[in-house]
Amino acid sequence: MSEVRIYRVLGRITKPNLETGFQKEVRALKPEDAAEEVYKTLGSKHRVKRHHIKIENIEEIRAEETSKTVA
Repeated sequence: MSEVRIYRVLGRITKPNLETGFQKEVRALKPEDAAEEVYKTLGSKHRVKRHHIKIENIEEIRAEETSKTVA
């Protein structure tokens, strides 16, 4: 059985009227799932298409390193 881990995803949103960086902490089984969660969250919250989201880094972190409670 797989163990759920916490990942920190760093990247940029590059849209004509919006240029900003982001850092998200998500729970997932593997890094690919963490990236998918970020695409889903940013797409629904900020109305950003996937091709406007550039993920630069995905790293696994310990629970003590989180900046907040990760749902």
